Amino acid sequence: MAFPSPSGPNSYIWKLKDVYNARLGNNWPNYISSYGFFIGGESPASPATTNTIQWINIPSTGNATDFGDLLAGASSNQSSSASTTRGLNAMGYSPNDVTTTNSIQYFTFSTQGNAVDFGDTTQARTRSAGASSETRGVFCGGQDPNSNTMDYVTIASTGNAADFGDQINSVGGSANMVNSPTRGIIGGGGNPGRTNVIQYITIASTGNATDFGDLLAGNIILGGVSSNTRGVFAGGNDGPGVINVIQYITIASTGNATDFGDLTVTRAGVGGVSNSIRGVFGGGQNPVVTNTLDYITITTTGNAIDFGDMLTTTDGEYGTASGSHGGISS
Repeated sequence: MAFPSPSGPNSYIWKLKDVYNARLGNNWPNYISSYGFFIGGESPASPATTNTIQWINIPSTGNATDFGDLLAGASSNQSSSASTTRGLNAMGYSPNDVTTTNSIQYFTFSTQGNAVDFGDTTQARTRSAGASSETRGVFCGGQDPNSNTMDYVTIASTGNAADFGDQINSVGGSANMVNSPTRGIIGGGGNPGRTNVIQYITIASTGNATDFGDLLAGNIILGGVSSNTRGVFAGGNDGPGVINVIQYITIASTGNATDFGDLTVTRAGVGGVSNSIRGVFGGGQNPVVTNTLDYITITTTGNAIDFGDMLTTTDGEYGTASGSHGGISS
């Protein structure tokens, strides 16, 4: 095998029981697509950003494991997208939160190691939101400067991003976008206040975003996870303070978000990864950073449950990627 088996994050031998369970769970032969990745992030130490890529096995529970490093030293407040085989990480802050970058880099899920240069976005910015289908990644909005720019790439290739269209508003700090194979959904954001606007794009086309509905309240730096039918947003900062609220939408329709339950720890800057069944929220801060991982079953409602821990307590505002999120799951 070219990738770790469920027997352990560094094991390349599959036990017969693992093969049976993977087949039973419809995760064979693409078990690797069930891994979720938390990329870079903020740190209270120096430098103020980290270059670590860490991963978890979404169908299980347990602590995150080191995968490799970002190419450019460190990054935080970045945008990400993924296919079943490759994760992309775009823009964000360079080390020590001094400058923004337009860099895009990628890593291959089946090959544990460091990221590789992909190309550049049309504009350097931070706190952009990322959506993806199996073939295309879209990076939406951002801050520093505040921007309504959306640009896209073909995930399987390399090269610079092209213009996609414009968001309804110039905001950054939206949730990790939630996806179906056809739609990407942007939730909230700030410029500099908080908005409750939810907007959507059709990933396979180009054009401007369209109004979808409203979040429960104006919110910034939420986590987002999705199946191919439902998107779930968690945590964030609604202006008065950091919240533990989880809320959901039906991606194929339009309308306002509905209450889902609560996170185990109140926090903002949380990252979200998912397969078609389960969403996992990692890290964040309130105001101290946390290494908490907790999970939900996307099709239900209710409070999150403890999953395990991140590698350290020094990371927040990650890029995130998973090979079986709602944009590519059936």
